[in-house]
Amino acid sequence: MAAAHTDSRGLSTEELQTIRDTLAGGRKPKVMFTEAAGQIAGQIGQVVELADPATSDEWVVVRFGRDELPFSPTDLSIPPRGATGRRVEQKVEPEPVEAAPEPEFMVVRTPVPAPREEVVVSTVDTPPVGVAEQDAKPARRAVAKPARPKGPAGLTVTLSYADGEWTLAATQGSKALAKPYVIKPVEALKMVSLIDVPGVHEAVEQIMSVERSEAEQQAEKLRAELAEIEARLAELRDAG
Repeated sequence: MAAAHTDSRGLSTEELQTIRDTLAGGRKPKVMFTEAAGQIAGQIGQVVELADPATSDEWVVVRFGRDELPFSPTDLSIPPRGATGRRVEQKVEPEPVEAAPEPEFMVVRTPVPAPREEVVVSTVDTPPVGVAEQDAKPARRAVAKPARPKGPAGLTVTLSYADGEWTLAATQGSKALAKPYVIKPVEALKMVSLIDVPGVHEAVEQIMSVERSEAEQQAEKLRAELAEIEARLAELRDAG
């Protein structure tokens, strides 16, 4: 492959100003390494920054591959159109492979012994007649334990209060004996009085106090309405 032409003069002042303007526009201009750059001459890189020329001679930062390295303007030039850079090819000579030494074989003849015939004699000790009958122990009979009778299913009685009504329900196991039905407050109080659990009596008393207050308010309202109706009736009688 023919080597790409590289300009050994480096970047001029006008070209550096063009690169600065291109960087200000948010683009990274391409440059080509000159012969002064050494082994990478003819390769293409991208300018990512222009540093302060007063701090160092190498103030043009170029991205080449994965690295960003500073170069002097004389190391760079504007690449011609269509330039893609030339590859630096290195010839790698294969290392000589030493031939493995040929293995040495030794034939050893081992006499194979003739197979042996094994005779297995099994003996069974049989006790004398009469002795076996005396020493033999009778087998134990497994005595089954009597099954315990299954008790009745558990019984659950539920006393509930909701929406101003007392309800009672009863279930035995998964069978409903009595669906929730409404009972009188007096009957509910009798059942609660049999329960000696702290807090239950106080909760019931609070419920009954609220119901008593609502009943009194409703009674006062009905009395007032009844008084108005009686007064109206008296006026109609007088008018007649």
